[in-house]
Order: sequence, then C-alpha cells, then structure tokens
Amino acid sequence: MMSADRDPADAPGRLARLAPVLTGLTALVCLLGWLQKQPCASVRFDFLKTTSNACYTDIYPLYYVRGLSDGKVPYFDSFSGSDLHHVEYPVLSGAFMQLVAWLVKPFGVDERGMAFYNVTALLLAVLAIVAVLATAYVAGRRSLRAGLMVALSPALLLTAYINWDLLAVALSALALAAWSARRPALAGALLGLAIAAKFYPLLFLGPLVLLCVRAGRWGAMARMLAGTAGAWLLVNVPVMVFAWDGWKEFYTFSQERGIDWGSIFFVLQNHGLDGPASDTDELNLLGTGTFLVLAAGIAVLALAAPRRPRLPQLMFLVLVAFMLPNKVWSPQYVLWLLPLAVLARPKLPAFVVWQLGEIAYFFGIWWFLLSVSGQTPGADLSGTVSAVLSLDAPEGGISQDVYSLALLARFATVLLLAALVVLDILRPSMDSVRADGIDDPAGGVLDGATDVVALGRRRGAHLAGVPVRT
Repeated sequence: MMSADRDPADAPGRLARLAPVLTGLTALVCLLGWLQKQPCASVRFDFLKTTSNACYTDIYPLYYVRGLSDGKVPYFDSFSGSDLHHVEYPVLSGAFMQLVAWLVKPFGVDERGMAFYNVTALLLAVLAIVAVLATAYVAGRRSLRAGLMVALSPALLLTAYINWDLLAVALSALALAAWSARRPALAGALLGLAIAAKFYPLLFLGPLVLLCVRAGRWGAMARMLAGTAGAWLLVNVPVMVFAWDGWKEFYTFSQERGIDWGSIFFVLQNHGLDGPASDTDELNLLGTGTFLVLAAGIAVLALAAPRRPRLPQLMFLVLVAFMLPNKVWSPQYVLWLLPLAVLARPKLPAFVVWQLGEIAYFFGIWWFLLSVSGQTPGADLSGTVSAVLSLDAPEGGISQDVYSLALLARFATVLLLAALVVLDILRPSMDSVRADGIDDPAGGVLDGATDVVALGRRRGAHLAGVPVRT
C-alpha cells in the first residue's frame, strides 16, 4: 500500500515548482551567514574579534594548523604543534578539505587562507541548498513548509560556516530522500558516504532497521545495509591501507577527548561532579551507557507504539539521545538536528522555542570564551541582558553562571522538542503529518506497510496506513 502523499510521479514535479524559491531563500540566508562572519574575516579571524563578535570559524585557522597551507595531505602527512598529528575528521571531510586546498593554490601565499575559507563557504552554501531541497522532497505535500523552516532557520544562518558539518547533513538528507523514493540501495550508499564524513549518521541505521523489522521489509533493509557498508568501505579502505595512523586519528581523538564546551557534563563538573571530568574512561562509560539506555527505550517505542513511528521521528529521537549525554556539543551540531526536527514535527511554536535556545547558546559560548581568554569574571545575568538589549556584546564576556544558563536553555529546548515527538508517537492523532490519514512521506517501502512484528499486539493486526483513534 502506498500513501497518497508519497506519489513518486508527483514528488519531483512538486519539488521542481518549489526549487527556485527554496534555492533562492537558502542562498540568501547563506549569504547573510557569510556577512555575519565578515567582522572576523576582515581581521583574519583574530580570536578576540571572533569571540566578541560571535563570528568564529574552524575553517580558516585549521587551514594553517592542520598543515594544508604547507601542502600536507590529510592522513598521509603528519604535522606538529599540537597533541594531534593528523587531521581529526573522518576521511570524506578530510578529502573535502584537501579539495579546497588544491582549488586555492593559484592564489598568492598571503591570500590562500582567506581564499580557503571563502571557497569552502561557497561549497557549504551549495550543500545547504541540497539539504533544503532534499528535506522538502521528503516532506511530501508539506514540502514548502519543511523547506522554509530549514532554509530560514537562525541555526543555518549562524552556524553554517563554523565547520564542515553541512557535508554530512546534505548527504544524510539525500539518503533520506532516496529512501523515501523507495531506492534503499542508493539510500544506503549515500548514508555510507555521510558516515564517512561525520560519525553521527551511523545512528540512523538503528531506526531504519527497527522499522524494517516491524514492517517485515527484510529485502529493503538488506539492500540498504549493503549499500551503506559498500560506500563506507570504498571511501575508507584506501586510506586505512596506505595511511593507517592518519585514518585512526579521528577514532583515537574521539575516545581520548575530555569534557568540552556545550556538554551537560561541563555544567555538572562545575557543580560537584568531578569524577568523570578527571577520568576519560569513566566519562566515556557514563556517556555511552546513558545513550544505550535511551536507545533501548527508543527501540521499545519503535516496536510497541500503537502505530509504527514515522522514520524521521525515530531518527530525530536517536540523534537527540546521542547528543544529550555527549561529552562534546559544538554550536554547529544544531545542523545535524535541523532537517530531522522539521520532518519529525513540522509545527512552528516548539520549533521557534528551540531556535531561541540555540541562539542563546550560540552567543553564550563565544561571549564566555571571551571572558575565559581575557581572564575576566564576565557579566552577570542582568549585565548580559542589558548588553543584549543595547545590541552589543557584554564587555569582557559573560560569567560561567550565565554560560551555564545558555547551555541549559539549549539542552532543555531540545529535550522539550524530543518529548513532543514522543507524545506524537504515543498519540498518533496529535501528529500533524498524520492528522489527515497520511502515513509516512519519508518512509519509502515503510509507507502504508502492514506490521509484521510489534510488541503487545497480535501480529498482522495493524495496518500502518490506517489512522488510529486515540
């Protein structure tokens, strides 16, 4: 059975009609994001300016610090000057960095750093457009709303150029679009490439497998998994064989990394939780253990919910479960959640609250680093509010307590959004996507499928495409 909302013949036509508008608006927001970085770019991203003006990027400094300016090739060549000796990103991100380094070679030596940043920003803007269009395609008849929510989000404007995350975001969005078009092998291949760019898309295999099990879609699941493994191996094996030490740097660095900015552990360690802060193994165990407990709960929800959850709902929840107890939560990680949040719950009120939480954290982290770098106590809450109302950065940055409030605001708003998604799953009649009888526009072979495996209900008794009254 196929939902009327996911007509393969109509989806490309709908997207073609919306593409010019969505492309133009996304390009405009990306241009505004580039302009937001110009106060820092004009002084070559001097750290004091980047923190006071909240326009930091990893792209410019890492061009020099990771040896790209000296012609070093990621993974194959090492560098000195830090505890790291190789690029600490998965191989597809490293390849992206190397590609841009080659593209800017015609520039003069003094101009290459800024050229590297600007060319990278241009390519990331293209990837942002791809992510928006893919998300709109997946949303079915709500394509315009979904596309606009992603394209016009403050998160995209503020964080698009902090790091290379949009590469994995775009590939993940394309993978979901391929899955929704009932092309599981292609979806798997795109997902494998996304995992080769960032670790987090690996988490999406769980929801895909669980929903395929519930619907008995064994063939599609096998083709998806084969495509994922094949694409990931194709990209990774050559580097593993010829540059093993460089290849494993990402995994070693991730394992040995301590508590970093944005993590809930950062707040906890400043309120008496000292154990994990001093013991990386204990920190990894606590974070991973918490995630596994949350993931187990999501698995039970996937198999026991009164109606099979929509794919974006589970993908969003598993990603939130990974991020909440993580020891690192950088500002640009909001991009990971953005397309999935829009697809999981395309309602504006909670989305706007979440975006406000992300804005608070975005400015909070830079202003806190301003006080840390200047070794000043920073402004208290009233001083911070007064400075913001004057459209200015607090002189000397903000205090640790104010930063903790900003961190908790983001944590709480993401948790709120996740709780609302869970409520939609438990009460399908509250799900705005399914309110008029639609099943799962992103589901592909899952859309309208009959349940085969479900906890607490007789097998085969439930048809996912039929609305459930609750």
